[in-house]
Amino acid sequence: MSKKYRIKALFSDFDEAFAALSDIRHSKVPGVSIDDVNLASPIEHPEIEEVLGERPVYIPKLTLAGATFGVVFGFLFLASAQASFLVQPQGGKPVIPLPSNFVLVYEMLIFFGIWTTFFAFLSLSGLFKKRSNLYSEKVSLDQIGVIIEVDEQKRDALKDLFKQHKSLEIREEEVR
Repeated sequence: MSKKYRIKALFSDFDEAFAALSDIRHSKVPGVSIDDVNLASPIEHPEIEEVLGERPVYIPKLTLAGATFGVVFGFLFLASAQASFLVQPQGGKPVIPLPSNFVLVYEMLIFFGIWTTFFAFLSLSGLFKKRSNLYSEKVSLDQIGVIIEVDEQKRDALKDLFKQHKSLEIREEEVR
């Protein structure tokens, strides 16, 4: 069984990082695809999706699930609480008044949508994970980090590719 390594290369500008990613896309390192690449940058770059391709985004789906939960169960909770007072004489009033419930259900939609978004962000962003040995504070200042997980056979070829594109620093760790 071959060992797996996580390699991080630091670049001073996006042009060199994009050139390295372009070589990875064109299979200059056999067996490494652009889907294996993670990028760390101090600022957001809209053109990154053109280079790395579309990545899955889960938070909007979880927000929709939370909002749907708020609508369905908000109405059920309200309707069950109002229907439990059925033994009292109503005097022509509806047992479950819809106009007043619409406002409360809308508030439950917002409430559960917001909290689901918040907790989804906290869990999916990795804020509570232990920091990797590859962490570099230089990425939060002005450098770009390219992180790739590869097998032992491809490690040297990937390092040579990063050196060819003038990476400032190359770090690696063994994946357990």
